[in-house]
Amino acid sequence: MAPDNRIAICPGSYDPVTNGHLDVIERASAIFDEVVVAVVNLSVRKSKALFGIDERIAFIQEATAHHGNVVVEPFSTLVVDFARKRGAKAVVKGLRAISDFEYEFEMNQLNRLQAPDIESLYLMASPKYSFISSSGIKELATFGGKIDGLVPPRVAERLQEELSR
Repeated sequence: MAPDNRIAICPGSYDPVTNGHLDVIERASAIFDEVVVAVVNLSVRKSKALFGIDERIAFIQEATAHHGNVVVEPFSTLVVDFARKRGAKAVVKGLRAISDFEYEFEMNQLNRLQAPDIESLYLMASPKYSFISSSGIKELATFGGKIDGLVPPRVAERLQEELSR
């Protein structure tokens, strides 16, 4: 890989990956030479994942296979340490609402203290995905709600298997 390649990290728990996540990943892949979808193995702020790390990675790999510059990897460190390890100079996240901004603003400040050389970039959610969250998807699936078009087909299938009452 040439030293001038522009690499970005798109970190998250992706439990499960949604079409909103995939929209941000796709848009980032049009801007950067390589996008590393970094799937957190053990989240500190979230409860235990519904899907294991291998299955979450497989969902994303299947959904992004048509992008030649997207790779998916697990991580269990500070996101800026993972970014440095991968040679990334940017962390890309999606923003849906004010509540996302408040959390991401705090994380940006903490990341800047740790790694001032790594930029945080935010893509506003596309309007058709601005209401989608992994937790909302899981709640819909738990109560038999319709999730087609909100997540990839394989994810919808597995959620129905895991959560349907």
